[in-house]
Amino acid sequence: MLGGTEFAGRAISEGALARGWNVTVFHRGRHEPPQGVASLHGDRTTEDGLKALATDEKWDAVVDTWSAAPSVVRDSARLLDGRVKRYVYISSRSVYVFPEPDALGEDAPVVAGSPDDGDDVDYAAAKRGAELAAIDVFGDRALLVRAGLILGPYENIGRLPWWLNRIAKGGKVLAPGPRDAGLQYIDVRDLAAWTLDAIEQGLGGPFDLVSPPDHTTMQELLEACIHTTDSDAELVWTPPETILEAGIEPWMDLPIWLPPGEDYDTLHRGNVAKALSTGLRCRTVQETVADTWEWLQSIGGRAPQRPDRPTVGLDAETEAKVLCRRP
Repeated sequence: MLGGTEFAGRAISEGALARGWNVTVFHRGRHEPPQGVASLHGDRTTEDGLKALATDEKWDAVVDTWSAAPSVVRDSARLLDGRVKRYVYISSRSVYVFPEPDALGEDAPVVAGSPDDGDDVDYAAAKRGAELAAIDVFGDRALLVRAGLILGPYENIGRLPWWLNRIAKGGKVLAPGPRDAGLQYIDVRDLAAWTLDAIEQGLGGPFDLVSPPDHTTMQELLEACIHTTDSDAELVWTPPETILEAGIEPWMDLPIWLPPGEDYDTLHRGNVAKALSTGLRCRTVQETVADTWEWLQSIGGRAPQRPDRPTVGLDAETEAKVLCRRP
Protein backbone atom coordinates (compact mmCIF):
# COMPACT_ATOMS: atom_id res chain seq x y z
CA MET A 1 0.00 0.00 0.00
CA LEU A 2 1.61 3.24 -1.15
CA GLY A 3 0.07 5.59 1.38
CA GLY A 4 -2.42 3.71 3.47
CA THR A 5 -2.73 6.00 6.48
CA GLU A 6 -5.48 8.41 5.34
CA PHE A 7 -9.00 8.18 3.89
CA ALA A 8 -9.14 5.83 0.86
CA GLY A 9 -5.72 4.33 1.50
CA ARG A 10 -6.54 3.66 5.12
CA ALA A 11 -9.90 2.09 4.27
CA ILE A 12 -8.23 -0.22 1.74
CA SER A 13 -5.51 -1.18 4.22
CA GLU A 14 -8.04 -1.94 6.95
CA GLY A 15 -10.22 -3.88 4.52
CA ALA A 16 -7.27 -6.02 3.45
CA LEU A 17 -6.33 -6.70 7.07
CA ALA A 18 -9.90 -7.75 7.81
CA ARG A 19 -9.58 -10.37 5.07
CA GLY A 20 -6.45 -11.76 6.69
CA TRP A 21 -4.12 -10.35 4.07
CA ASN A 22 -0.53 -9.39 4.88
CA VAL A 23 -0.29 -5.64 4.33
CA THR A 24 2.79 -3.48 3.96
CA VAL A 25 2.23 0.28 4.18
CA PHE A 26 4.79 2.62 2.64
CA HIS A 27 4.30 6.16 3.98
CA ARG A 28 6.02 9.32 5.17
CA GLY A 29 5.32 8.72 8.83
CA ARG A 30 3.06 11.74 9.35
CA HIS A 31 0.12 9.59 10.46
CA GLU A 32 -0.11 6.34 12.37
CA PRO A 33 -0.81 3.40 10.04
CA PRO A 34 -3.52 0.85 10.83
CA GLN A 35 -2.57 -1.59 13.54
CA GLY A 36 -1.33 -4.87 12.13
CA VAL A 37 0.47 -3.65 9.01
CA ALA A 38 4.16 -3.78 8.26
CA SER A 39 5.33 -0.17 8.03
CA LEU A 40 8.00 1.26 5.72
CA HIS A 41 8.95 4.94 5.65
CA GLY A 42 9.92 7.11 2.71
CA ASP A 43 9.02 10.29 0.85
CA ARG A 44 8.34 9.58 -2.81
CA THR A 45 9.04 13.18 -3.81
CA THR A 46 12.70 13.04 -2.75
CA GLU A 47 15.68 11.60 -4.61
CA ASP A 48 16.12 8.57 -2.36
CA GLY A 49 12.51 8.44 -1.24
CA LEU A 50 11.86 4.91 -2.52
CA LYS A 51 14.94 3.39 -0.91
CA ALA A 52 12.90 1.35 1.61
CA LEU A 53 11.18 -0.42 -1.32
CA ALA A 54 14.41 -1.26 -3.14
CA THR A 55 14.55 -4.83 -1.82
CA ASP A 56 13.93 -8.33 -3.13
CA GLU A 57 10.53 -8.56 -1.44
CA LYS A 58 7.56 -9.40 -3.66
CA TRP A 59 3.87 -8.61 -3.37
CA ASP A 60 0.70 -9.84 -5.05
CA ALA A 61 -0.51 -6.27 -5.62
CA VAL A 62 0.33 -2.67 -4.91
CA VAL A 63 -2.35 -0.01 -4.38
CA ASP A 64 -1.35 3.57 -5.10
CA THR A 65 -3.49 6.61 -4.20
CA TRP A 66 -1.09 9.34 -5.37
CA SER A 67 -2.75 12.55 -6.62
CA ALA A 68 0.09 14.84 -7.68
CA ALA A 69 3.03 14.56 -10.11
CA PRO A 70 2.60 11.51 -12.40
CA SER A 71 6.37 11.04 -12.46
CA VAL A 72 6.11 9.83 -8.85
CA VAL A 73 3.84 6.97 -9.95
CA ARG A 74 6.14 6.30 -12.91
CA ASP A 75 9.14 5.87 -10.61
CA SER A 76 7.25 3.64 -8.19
CA ALA A 77 5.89 1.42 -10.95
CA ARG A 78 9.32 1.00 -12.51
CA LEU A 79 10.90 0.14 -9.18
CA LEU A 80 8.26 -2.48 -8.41
CA ASP A 81 8.25 -4.03 -11.87
CA GLY A 82 8.93 -7.75 -11.57
CA ARG A 83 8.14 -7.80 -7.85
CA VAL A 84 4.43 -6.96 -7.98
CA LYS A 85 1.83 -8.91 -9.94
CA ARG A 86 -0.74 -6.12 -10.24
CA TYR A 87 -0.63 -2.32 -9.96
CA VAL A 88 -3.82 -0.73 -8.69
CA TYR A 89 -4.06 3.01 -9.15
CA ILE A 90 -6.84 4.93 -7.41
CA SER A 91 -7.64 7.44 -10.11
CA SER A 92 -10.62 9.74 -10.65
CA ARG A 93 -13.52 10.30 -13.02
CA SER A 94 -11.94 13.72 -13.48
CA VAL A 95 -9.77 12.17 -16.21
CA TYR A 96 -12.67 12.42 -18.66
CA VAL A 97 -12.95 15.36 -21.01
CA PHE A 98 -15.59 17.74 -19.63
CA PRO A 99 -18.50 17.56 -20.10
CA GLU A 100 -18.58 13.77 -20.04
CA PRO A 101 -20.90 12.44 -22.77
CA ASP A 102 -24.02 10.69 -21.52
CA ALA A 103 -23.81 6.98 -20.78
CA LEU A 104 -20.35 6.39 -22.27
CA GLY A 105 -18.75 5.35 -18.99
CA GLU A 106 -15.18 4.14 -19.40
CA ASP A 107 -15.36 4.67 -23.17
CA ALA A 108 -15.63 8.45 -22.78
CA PRO A 109 -12.69 10.52 -24.10
CA VAL A 110 -9.99 11.32 -21.55
CA VAL A 111 -7.74 14.35 -21.08
CA ALA A 112 -4.13 14.41 -22.18
CA GLY A 113 -1.47 13.41 -19.69
CA SER A 114 2.08 12.12 -19.49
CA PRO A 115 3.88 9.80 -17.06
CA ASP A 116 6.75 12.28 -17.10
CA ASP A 117 4.70 15.27 -15.91
CA GLY A 118 5.64 16.98 -12.68
CA ASP A 119 3.60 19.15 -10.33
CA ASP A 120 2.87 21.76 -13.01
CA VAL A 121 -0.28 20.05 -14.32
CA ASP A 122 -3.86 20.24 -13.09
CA TYR A 123 -5.62 17.47 -11.18
CA ALA A 124 -7.21 15.79 -14.20
CA ALA A 125 -3.97 15.72 -16.19
CA ALA A 126 -2.07 14.48 -13.14
CA LYS A 127 -4.44 11.57 -12.62
CA ARG A 128 -4.37 10.66 -16.31
CA GLY A 129 -0.58 10.86 -16.43
CA ALA A 130 -0.38 8.57 -13.41
CA GLU A 131 -2.73 6.10 -15.10
CA LEU A 132 -0.43 6.03 -18.12
CA ALA A 133 2.57 5.55 -15.84
CA ALA A 134 1.00 2.40 -14.39
CA ILE A 135 -0.07 1.14 -17.83
CA ASP A 136 3.38 1.71 -19.35
CA VAL A 137 4.93 -0.72 -16.87
CA PHE A 138 2.13 -3.18 -16.07
CA GLY A 139 -0.05 -3.14 -19.19
CA ASP A 140 -3.32 -4.99 -18.68
CA ARG A 141 -2.20 -5.82 -15.13
CA ALA A 142 -2.81 -2.19 -14.23
CA LEU A 143 -6.20 -1.63 -12.59
CA LEU A 144 -7.45 1.95 -12.83
CA VAL A 145 -10.08 2.73 -10.20
CA ARG A 146 -11.73 5.92 -11.42
CA ALA A 147 -13.52 6.99 -8.29
CA GLY A 148 -16.26 9.58 -8.16
CA LEU A 149 -17.18 11.57 -5.07
CA ILE A 150 -15.86 9.65 -2.03
CA LEU A 151 -17.57 9.97 1.36
CA GLY A 152 -17.39 8.12 4.66
CA PRO A 153 -15.22 7.74 7.77
CA TYR A 154 -11.69 9.21 7.60
CA GLU A 155 -12.76 11.85 5.06
CA ASN A 156 -10.05 14.51 4.90
CA ILE A 157 -11.73 16.83 2.41
CA GLY A 158 -14.50 17.91 4.77
CA ARG A 159 -17.63 17.59 2.63
CA LEU A 160 -19.88 15.30 4.65
CA PRO A 161 -18.28 16.37 7.96
CA TRP A 162 -19.22 19.98 7.17
CA TRP A 163 -22.87 19.09 6.63
CA LEU A 164 -22.96 16.98 9.78
CA ASN A 165 -21.45 19.69 11.94
CA ARG A 166 -23.63 22.39 10.42
CA ILE A 167 -26.84 20.44 10.92
CA ALA A 168 -25.81 19.40 14.43
CA LYS A 169 -25.83 23.11 15.36
CA GLY A 170 -29.56 23.20 14.60
CA GLY A 171 -31.75 26.10 13.57
CA LYS A 172 -32.67 26.97 10.02
CA VAL A 173 -30.30 25.40 7.50
CA LEU A 174 -29.94 26.55 3.90
CA ALA A 175 -30.83 23.42 1.92
CA PRO A 176 -29.99 23.61 -1.79
CA GLY A 177 -32.63 22.36 -4.20
CA PRO A 178 -33.94 20.57 -6.03
CA ARG A 179 -34.53 18.39 -2.99
CA ASP A 180 -35.14 15.30 -5.14
CA ALA A 181 -31.90 15.70 -7.13
CA GLY A 182 -30.16 12.34 -7.30
CA LEU A 183 -26.63 11.99 -5.92
CA GLN A 184 -23.80 9.69 -6.93
CA TYR A 185 -20.99 8.98 -4.48
CA ILE A 186 -19.05 6.01 -3.16
CA ASP A 187 -18.63 5.14 0.49
CA VAL A 188 -14.90 4.75 1.00
CA ARG A 189 -15.41 1.29 2.52
CA ASP A 190 -17.38 0.17 -0.55
CA LEU A 191 -14.54 1.48 -2.71
CA ALA A 192 -12.12 -0.55 -0.61
CA ALA A 193 -14.22 -3.72 -0.78
CA TRP A 194 -14.63 -3.53 -4.56
CA THR A 195 -10.92 -2.80 -5.07
CA LEU A 196 -9.87 -5.79 -2.98
CA ASP A 197 -12.41 -8.00 -4.77
CA ALA A 198 -11.01 -6.78 -8.10
CA ILE A 199 -7.50 -7.76 -7.02
CA GLU A 200 -8.75 -11.24 -6.18
CA GLN A 201 -10.53 -11.46 -9.56
CA GLY A 202 -7.45 -10.29 -11.44
CA LEU A 203 -9.24 -7.36 -13.07
CA GLY A 204 -7.39 -4.78 -15.12
CA GLY A 205 -8.16 -1.66 -17.08
CA PRO A 206 -10.38 1.29 -16.14
CA PHE A 207 -13.48 1.09 -13.94
CA ASP A 208 -15.67 4.01 -12.92
CA LEU A 209 -16.37 3.52 -9.24
CA VAL A 210 -19.31 5.40 -7.81
CA SER A 211 -22.86 4.48 -6.84
CA PRO A 212 -25.61 4.24 -9.45
CA PRO A 213 -27.37 7.51 -10.32
CA ASP A 214 -30.12 8.32 -7.82
CA HIS A 215 -28.54 6.13 -5.15
CA THR A 216 -29.82 8.82 -2.82
CA THR A 217 -31.08 12.41 -3.05
CA MET A 218 -30.07 15.71 -1.52
CA GLN A 219 -33.12 15.51 0.73
CA GLU A 220 -32.33 11.99 1.92
CA LEU A 221 -28.73 12.98 2.64
CA LEU A 222 -29.62 16.02 4.74
CA GLU A 223 -32.47 14.27 6.54
CA ALA A 224 -30.06 11.45 7.39
CA CYS A 225 -27.76 14.09 8.91
CA ILE A 226 -30.63 15.43 11.03
CA HIS A 227 -31.60 11.97 12.24
CA THR A 228 -28.01 10.91 12.95
CA THR A 229 -27.09 14.04 14.92
CA ASP A 230 -30.47 14.13 16.71
CA SER A 231 -30.74 17.76 15.63
CA ASP A 232 -33.67 20.18 15.65
CA ALA A 233 -32.43 21.66 12.37
CA GLU A 234 -35.06 22.96 9.95
CA LEU A 235 -34.18 22.50 6.29
CA VAL A 236 -35.09 25.59 4.29
CA TRP A 237 -35.21 24.34 0.71
CA THR A 238 -33.99 27.03 -1.63
CA PRO A 239 -34.04 27.15 -5.45
CA PRO A 240 -30.65 26.91 -7.18
CA GLU A 241 -31.20 30.32 -8.79
CA THR A 242 -31.49 32.01 -5.40
CA ILE A 243 -28.32 30.34 -4.15
CA LEU A 244 -26.30 31.24 -7.24
CA GLU A 245 -27.55 34.84 -7.23
CA ALA A 246 -26.19 35.16 -3.68
CA GLY A 247 -22.71 34.33 -4.96
CA ILE A 248 -22.64 30.93 -3.21
CA GLU A 249 -20.31 28.52 -4.96
CA PRO A 250 -21.67 25.02 -5.63
CA TRP A 251 -19.54 22.08 -4.45
CA MET A 252 -17.26 24.32 -2.39
CA ASP A 253 -19.56 26.52 -0.26
CA LEU A 254 -22.28 23.88 -0.22
CA PRO A 255 -20.36 20.61 -0.46
CA ILE A 256 -21.68 17.73 -2.58
CA TRP A 257 -24.39 19.94 -4.14
CA LEU A 258 -24.43 21.00 -7.78
CA PRO A 259 -27.25 22.83 -9.55
CA PRO A 260 -28.82 21.29 -12.67
CA GLY A 261 -26.50 21.52 -15.67
CA GLU A 262 -23.36 20.02 -17.18
CA ASP A 263 -21.46 19.83 -13.87
CA TYR A 264 -24.34 17.99 -12.23
CA ASP A 265 -24.80 15.58 -15.13
CA THR A 266 -21.09 14.76 -15.18
CA LEU A 267 -20.73 14.26 -11.41
CA HIS A 268 -24.07 12.69 -10.54
CA ARG A 269 -25.34 10.94 -13.71
CA GLY A 270 -22.41 8.71 -14.60
CA ASN A 271 -22.69 5.23 -16.13
CA VAL A 272 -21.30 2.65 -13.69
CA ALA A 273 -22.65 -0.49 -15.31
CA LYS A 274 -19.15 -2.00 -15.64
CA ALA A 275 -18.39 -1.79 -11.91
CA LEU A 276 -21.86 -3.03 -10.98
CA SER A 277 -21.42 -6.03 -13.26
CA THR A 278 -18.24 -6.98 -11.40
CA GLY A 279 -19.81 -6.90 -7.95
CA LEU A 280 -19.91 -3.29 -6.74
CA ARG A 281 -22.24 -3.00 -3.75
CA CYS A 282 -23.19 0.33 -2.18
CA ARG A 283 -24.44 0.73 1.38
CA THR A 284 -27.26 3.11 2.24
CA VAL A 285 -26.74 6.82 2.73
CA GLN A 286 -28.06 6.43 6.27
CA GLU A 287 -25.23 4.02 7.11
CA THR A 288 -22.57 6.25 5.54
CA VAL A 289 -23.85 9.30 7.41
CA ALA A 290 -24.18 7.51 10.77
CA ASP A 291 -20.73 5.93 10.62
CA THR A 292 -19.10 9.19 9.53
CA TRP A 293 -20.71 11.00 12.47
CA GLU A 294 -19.57 8.30 14.89
CA TRP A 295 -16.00 8.60 13.59
CA LEU A 296 -16.17 12.38 13.66
CA GLN A 297 -17.28 12.37 17.30
CA SER A 298 -14.51 9.94 18.20
CA ILE A 299 -11.87 12.46 17.03
CA GLY A 300 -13.41 15.49 18.71
CA GLY A 301 -15.78 16.63 15.99
CA ARG A 302 -13.25 18.24 13.67
CA ALA A 303 -12.30 16.39 10.50
CA PRO A 304 -8.67 16.30 9.32
CA GLN A 305 -7.91 18.58 6.37
CA ARG A 306 -5.70 17.69 3.44
CA PRO A 307 -3.15 20.48 3.04
CA ASP A 308 -3.45 20.39 -0.76
CA ARG A 309 -7.20 20.94 -0.80
CA PRO A 310 -9.17 24.11 0.02
CA THR A 311 -11.49 24.22 3.02
CA VAL A 312 -15.13 23.69 2.11
CA GLY A 313 -18.31 25.02 3.67
CA LEU A 314 -20.53 28.10 3.76
CA ASP A 315 -19.87 30.85 6.26
CA ALA A 316 -22.64 31.59 8.75
CA GLU A 317 -23.04 35.23 7.72
CA THR A 318 -23.75 34.43 4.07
CA GLU A 319 -26.14 31.65 5.02
CA ALA A 320 -28.05 33.97 7.36
CA LYS A 321 -28.39 36.64 4.66
CA VAL A 322 -29.92 34.19 2.22
CA LEU A 323 -32.23 32.71 4.86
CA CYS A 324 -33.52 36.17 5.74
CA ARG A 325 -34.76 36.60 2.19
CA ARG A 326 -36.70 33.33 2.30
CA PRO A 327 -40.37 33.41 3.32
